[in-house]
Amino acid sequence: MRCLRAGFIRSRAGVLTLGEDCFVRCIRRMDVRFQYGAHLETQKTMQDRFVEPLTDATTATREMKMKTYNFTIIASGIDPNTSDFEDRFFEAGCDDATITFQKGAIILEFDREAKSLGHAIQSAIANVEGAGAHVEHVEPDYLVSLSDIAVRAGVTRAAASMYANGKRGSDFPAPVARVTTESALWDWAEVASWLYRYRRISLRDVVEARIIKRANLSISSREPQRSRPNARRRTAEVHVLHFA
Repeated sequence: MRCLRAGFIRSRAGVLTLGEDCFVRCIRRMDVRFQYGAHLETQKTMQDRFVEPLTDATTATREMKMKTYNFTIIASGIDPNTSDFEDRFFEAGCDDATITFQKGAIILEFDREAKSLGHAIQSAIANVEGAGAHVEHVEPDYLVSLSDIAVRAGVTRAAASMYANGKRGSDFPAPVARVTTESALWDWAEVASWLYRYRRISLRDVVEARIIKRANLSISSREPQRSRPNARRRTAEVHVLHFA
């Protein structure tokens, strides 16, 4: 036992101030007993005072790291006219999604809480497949038109056109689909990187663009495995987790 007079010690919970004739015995991490004169505070009292607030603070920190991510999964494979259509998704864990059926496709708009967009998409895909549906792709799509680019970058359609024509900035990415038509499509992940270089969007936008692109590429690569749901789920975990 060591005597510390009018000093302080630092712990993982912060700074503990010690008064006159205060004796400290460090038994284990955060298992501390204080003796003031003839009075001894019990280990339980000290645990209530220091350990439990630390636990609450740790829990609060973890909760602060969790964010809500908004994205949409396009799916198929379940008849919307069945009586348990919505219940199947709800019971599979899609209770944070708004489910509609449009143009022959099942639309699930998620507001999912997770520590990253990659984890949010991965868990949502697993839930949708757990309901018996087949995931077609994730939106917002990584293939974009000039109008899409304008909306996502917060600029006018004319400004987006000037980017593409090289009248503003240089080395704008070339379109990757419908190149010879009036409705060419660009890779949003490439465009996002270009826009970030010119400080038009944030780094987070670039990262999320890449995550959604890779998720869709992963989904496309699984098409031959549609008859093997277990293998399909394992492949999704590999492709989605590595960029979460």
